[in-house]
Amino acid sequence: MVAVQEAGQCDTCTHKAREGHRRAVAEFTARRDELAAGQGLPAGVAHSPGASRQWVSDELTESARTVAGHRRAAGAAWLRGVRQGSLIVVWAAFAALALGQLVTAMGAGWTGTRTAGLLAALVVGALLTGAAWLHRARGGLLAPLIGEDNRLSTSRAVAAGWVLLAGYAVLFLALQQAAASSPAARERLADGLGLSHGAGLLCALALVCAIAVVVRRVVARRVHRQRLQKLPADRPRAADLLCDDAGRGNFADAQYLLVSTVAVVFALIRLARRPEQLPELPWGLTLLVAVSAATYFAGKYAEGGRPVVLSVVRAREAGDLDGPLRTGDDIEIRGIGFVPPGASTPDRLARMVVRIGSVHVHVPLIPVPGGFANPTDTVLTVPIPVEVEPGRLDVQVVTAAGVESNRCPIDVTD
Repeated sequence: MVAVQEAGQCDTCTHKAREGHRRAVAEFTARRDELAAGQGLPAGVAHSPGASRQWVSDELTESARTVAGHRRAAGAAWLRGVRQGSLIVVWAAFAALALGQLVTAMGAGWTGTRTAGLLAALVVGALLTGAAWLHRARGGLLAPLIGEDNRLSTSRAVAAGWVLLAGYAVLFLALQQAAASSPAARERLADGLGLSHGAGLLCALALVCAIAVVVRRVVARRVHRQRLQKLPADRPRAADLLCDDAGRGNFADAQYLLVSTVAVVFALIRLARRPEQLPELPWGLTLLVAVSAATYFAGKYAEGGRPVVLSVVRAREAGDLDGPLRTGDDIEIRGIGFVPPGASTPDRLARMVVRIGSVHVHVPLIPVPGGFANPTDTVLTVPIPVEVEPGRLDVQVVTAAGVESNRCPIDVTD
């Protein structure tokens, strides 16, 4: 009864958080499009393009922070509520296994091996249920698979699949050995745990676990050295297993997950066909897993990069005269990598800063219907404030991830 009440309360909290987020997004979108059309500006700033642009940017920044707060609350509520769904998947798999055992036993008869298989699945399911309860505030069974960036980790998910396979296989053989009535049967089951049968499985398991640990270390070091821009997600999504941080399909992740899934399914079929030994992976399949893991690791090592400023020019609108840079002018910063993956939300776009000499200038949000004209991944437009002293100064971009670009010199005249 208590569990049912907790589940109902959790569903209610999740629903309220989602509704609050939807309303905040709808209000922000309407406000952005209204300002993009030039409506809703106060009379005091409407006469000045610079003042109106700054007022619009500040207004949208404040609204974006409200939306971000609702988004974080919805993500936290989703994590608390997903535990029940993950357990449904676990016990649905157990029910499917039990049903399959019953159907196949109609002609061949029930055996001790079938009992051992169900008992092993029951024990694994109970252990997973306990782990989900311990991590109930962090997504239940998803908690060990969530990386530091609050996304599902492909390397951890693949390693978890192989660990579950190996753990189930060993427990299955142990229960069969405990129920064996003759010394010969127990000896045969003990031989099934030998390296002659399980070497391929153990090599694949060791490789994917090593990849999960090494990739975490490599990503952390690249982030600390500002060679990789990482921003946390609002909540984990299943697409994280196949996509990069921006939600685009990633070949390295997809092939690693696909090859490992095929190999694990093959191993389960071998275990079902020969339940008296560890699933014997052919060395060709083990090598395929190794090549897939190496491709995944190379992809992780090669991704990302620092923002790069290629040039800084004076922004010129139609009718303006050409001339040198002066305080009050707008400059156009051209380069790449200004908007890191996962930083396209308005609240994160508003965190971008351009350093002109010793003056920090926040990049203004310039709305257009359906999005923003500034900032973009390749071009930023900011004004040169009056606090900037004339002379030769360096321009540097600081992204929402806190990564600094190279310095590009400009000359500001009186």
